Amino acid sequence: MNKAELVEAMAEDAGLSKADAKKALDGFINTTTAALKKGDRVALVGFGSFSISERAARKGRNPQTGKEINIAAKKVVKFKAGADLSDKVK
Repeated sequence: MNKAELVEAMAEDAGLSKADAKKALDGFINTTTAALKKGDRVALVGFGSFSISERAARKGRNPQTGKEINIAAKKVVKFKAGADLSDKVK
């Protein structure tokens, strides 16, 4: 499902116009992104939680040449599904 399909499904499910559903989805994305940038955790009870994790710098190998390369440290977004979501997907 892509963003347009998600907006359409949200609009239909919530009885909103597509424009309102798009605004709501964009608001959710922007707010969640801002919170994660600050290092906050975003938890939606029953759905799951988004958090930031630090990945340490490490050495890797270029698969084409076999040459060793340095992979820089970075922050990555993690999502952990909630119990309700996990149960419904099974």
